[in-house]
Amino acid sequence: MPDSPMRADLLDPAQVAALGDMEIAARWIVDGFLSGLHRSPRRGASVEFAGHRSYQAGDDLRHLDWRAAARGDRLVVKEFEAETNLSALLLVDVSRSMDWSGDAARIRKSDYARRLAAALALLLLRQRDAVGVLCFDGDIRSMVPAKSARGHWRQIVAGLAAEGGANASRAGAALEHAGRSLRRSGLIVLISDLLADDDLHAAIRATRGGGHDLVVLHVIDAAERDFPFSSEALFVDPENGKATPAVPAEVRAAYHATVQRVVEEWRTVCAQAGADYALLDTTDPFGASLRKAFARRERVP
Repeated sequence: MPDSPMRADLLDPAQVAALGDMEIAARWIVDGFLSGLHRSPRRGASVEFAGHRSYQAGDDLRHLDWRAAARGDRLVVKEFEAETNLSALLLVDVSRSMDWSGDAARIRKSDYARRLAAALALLLLRQRDAVGVLCFDGDIRSMVPAKSARGHWRQIVAGLAAEGGANASRAGAALEHAGRSLRRSGLIVLISDLLADDDLHAAIRATRGGGHDLVVLHVIDAAERDFPFSSEALFVDPENGKATPAVPAEVRAAYHATVQRVVEEWRTVCAQAGADYALLDTTDPFGASLRKAFARRERVP
């Protein structure tokens, strides 16, 4: 990590994004976050055999399967999957409205969501839980099933790099798909600006009704929250392309009231369904958002 007294999980998200790619940034964020918890990682979880793969330089020789090597002409390594208490699926919205930032100095909502999901996945994997990711816009863009086997982290990072932004969001459909994908009751984390083109309210209720724990992380940009614009402009809805001319000074009060009403509506919908809800700003340090994600849980290692 760069020579800095600051923890990556406490830095401005745009700074973290500039320091390295998603995989590196997630490791820095998680290392900083865990160092601030002053807790020891869980130990002693049992594992079960998951399969073989070809030996690669640097692999632990203790995991070589010598019997398999004797029967063939190549070295293979045993892979193990930890016995877990939790299966988690992280849903990341990469729709058109997420592909936006109100200021060049800030990262896009989708980039914030991807890095947050990567950090969440790494946290869960380190405590030996099974984790998968699903990226979506109007369609499923990538799907990595929940596993805890060695090497799964790289698959998650690859899944989070899926292209998106071409379509409006169908978060409700993605959430329903996630509920069907988990083989047993588990944890589903939805990371989205919640500007969905379908019935997300019903999907939230159905997900909880299906026995899954649900955390909804509502991502907004500071410009969406504060509406800092001053001159007359044409405002375009990135989800449906509808354009509306407006003088900011004349609509600012009504805009703020609408944003507050929508946030409270989502908070109420989630509370009534028994889901956790947190509002995240793309200027919030990732450590703060990780704490919000686990605010009512004791599953942080």
